[in-house]
Amino acid sequence: MPEIRHNTPPHYEDRQTMKDTYLKQDATGLAAMVAKGEVTPDELLETALALTEDRNQALNAVVMRHDEVARQAIRDGLPKGPFSGVPFLLKDLGAEARAYPTNNGSRLMLGTKSAYDSEIFLRMQATGVVTYGRTASPELGVGPVTEAQAYGGPTRNPWNTGHTSGGSSGGAGAAVAAGIVPMAHGSDGGGSVRIPASSCGLVGFKPTRARLPDGPAAGEGWAGMATDGVLSRSLRDTAAMLDACTGPDLGAPYWAPPMQGTHLQAMQRDPGKLRVRYATTTLSGVPLHPECVAAVEKTARLLADLGHEVEAFRPAPDLGVEAMMLAWTQIVACGTALSVQSVLKGAPLDPTKVEGVTRAAIAYAAQISGADYLAAIEEVHGFGRRMAHVFLDCDVLLTPTLATPPAPVGKYKPDFEDFVAYRNGPGSVFDYSPFTAIFNASGQPAVTLPLHWSADDLPVGVHLATAFGEDERLISLSAQIERAAPWAAKQLSLIEGGPRTP
Repeated sequence: MPEIRHNTPPHYEDRQTMKDTYLKQDATGLAAMVAKGEVTPDELLETALALTEDRNQALNAVVMRHDEVARQAIRDGLPKGPFSGVPFLLKDLGAEARAYPTNNGSRLMLGTKSAYDSEIFLRMQATGVVTYGRTASPELGVGPVTEAQAYGGPTRNPWNTGHTSGGSSGGAGAAVAAGIVPMAHGSDGGGSVRIPASSCGLVGFKPTRARLPDGPAAGEGWAGMATDGVLSRSLRDTAAMLDACTGPDLGAPYWAPPMQGTHLQAMQRDPGKLRVRYATTTLSGVPLHPECVAAVEKTARLLADLGHEVEAFRPAPDLGVEAMMLAWTQIVACGTALSVQSVLKGAPLDPTKVEGVTRAAIAYAAQISGADYLAAIEEVHGFGRRMAHVFLDCDVLLTPTLATPPAPVGKYKPDFEDFVAYRNGPGSVFDYSPFTAIFNASGQPAVTLPLHWSADDLPVGVHLATAFGEDERLISLSAQIERAAPWAAKQLSLIEGGPRTP
């Protein structure tokens, strides 16, 4: 039964004390306070709203507000879940919900209302979260930065507002890193949870393909490469939300291998001695930024100290990363064109209503035949089989999440009119993010952890991946790393002070 907590006397007469308490807790900690009666959902929501007012102007992260919907949810009674009473934000893309319209990051789709509640939204709501808005996304989720014209300006990184918070869940990353909410919904079709988590000093976990539901409107996103997820400050928050959302929904076309237990249970287990292979270049041998190399080498030493077998990774010459990325680009272009066509319903497109990259994707998709599209899917599947062979010789692949620290705002602004060049050309998105999409294509679980900061105090995420279906092994290892090298104090150094302007 729901637990009704409206009209409860306040516990904190001093708003500053309430704010300080809120900022120091992760979502699990706040939910425990609610369960003990130490704080009410109303107090937490009003604190989140005040922080949104105070901090969002510098970030442009929270782009749609539904304060009264959230207050009504508390009055109606919240589910007694693991996050009962905790403020929460949805990405402005996907997670369709009748009470929360979306723009999908696009002027073409402003205020789009859904006729149904998506399964991922229902499962997240069942945890008891208090959802009060949506966070910025690039148009239709395409890109490693969040600079959509629909929001009137770029979404900025709270560690340094001159830099990007990443994409496509860039608003979620900025909101969580700034302390506005302790955890937020995201989605990941080429790194869109892990890129902003890395850029903002957060945890971003991409589960095995089909571990989470896609229904009811879709069986898969981007040929199975896209999935939902969350960005959080602590691994336990991510684990608990994954546990709440895991499992196929009714009519799912396929599902992931069953887990032996839960993500939270896996956090408590020792991962055992693992064969870790680390890369200080891209998997094609291209050099990386020195800060990214330092992040990997530091983590490799930590893993060796924890008793793991740690060696340099030597990729097979026929791995074919570039061919996979071209196929990925073709699939995403077709998906982008379909999204626009479904809105237009045969009407002509006003080119000023979409970004240059979207126009480019539509033009590129028009050149791709049905046979070309199926060949692209076959290329992605073939790449997944080659990556499966890589994990016969190791248990964990360690890389940086990105090739450089977070890029300056504007560097990857989505105004390119050549979609292939934007994604795959010199200085392109793929050069910036050469690792994340690999594991969307292979379907393998991967996580970014906040283990390094650059000399100028920008987050540099470290990326770990395991074999298909080995989510428990990955989260067990991640928990061991978090215990050995905790990152909460570093996160709090930003959260307590708020966004930093250069």
